[in-house]
Amino acid sequence: MSDTGSDQEPRQTGREPVFMLPAVVTALGGIMLAIHLATTLVLDNVGLYQLTLWFGFVPARLLIPDQIPGGFLPLIWTPFSHAFLHANWEHVIFNTLWLVIFATPVARRYGAIPTLVIFLLTSAAGAVAFAATTLPSVQVLIGASGGVAGLTGAAMRFIFQPVLVGTDPDTGQRVLLGRHLASLREVFTNPRSRNFSLIWIVLNAAVPLVPALIGQDIQIAWQAHLGGFVVGLLLPPLFERNWHHE
Repeated sequence: MSDTGSDQEPRQTGREPVFMLPAVVTALGGIMLAIHLATTLVLDNVGLYQLTLWFGFVPARLLIPDQIPGGFLPLIWTPFSHAFLHANWEHVIFNTLWLVIFATPVARRYGAIPTLVIFLLTSAAGAVAFAATTLPSVQVLIGASGGVAGLTGAAMRFIFQPVLVGTDPDTGQRVLLGRHLASLREVFTNPRSRNFSLIWIVLNAAVPLVPALIGQDIQIAWQAHLGGFVVGLLLPPLFERNWHHE
């Protein structure tokens, strides 16, 4: 996308129904819900343990591979597969709703493949941040929050930015081209994107302090949220083209 875009021809599409989600968003949310439903209906506690062990992300495999079934091998897929497992219905429903809200504008701007790539890469980034802050303890990461945080970060690059207007080269009519892609500086100078991002970052960074305040531990992978969000902020320029849609 060009910041001026006066010589671009936008893709012509019909108006979509208000509640129609992009296919990739429906697919990702559906897969997460279906996997959780299947695990609750089919697996007993032993099966759930094995599923989590083989498809959840366990950073300790890096240090003690001989003490964990599978050794190093699951590190090939678990930085991504952990995003499709959830601890309970509240966990998967919250992540699915979050996905719908922030993946939808990303999918409408970039399409299915870039959206999936952002989700997977930021899920892996969240896993790396989780590993960096939990090793050498043995902990397991599951849940889509790192990937959804990444899509949230990606959306921050444009959802609060002004709409660009260009000229149709054939008719001379003024046409809407979509929203400006903000630089990182612009994200943090625009009051709405800055306030949202800073509040979101501060709330997640404060999670480690919560147990001291309430007297009990909470199972929130704040590291994955922050890692995914930061990498998500960086990825959108890789997918910009000379035209886009929302």
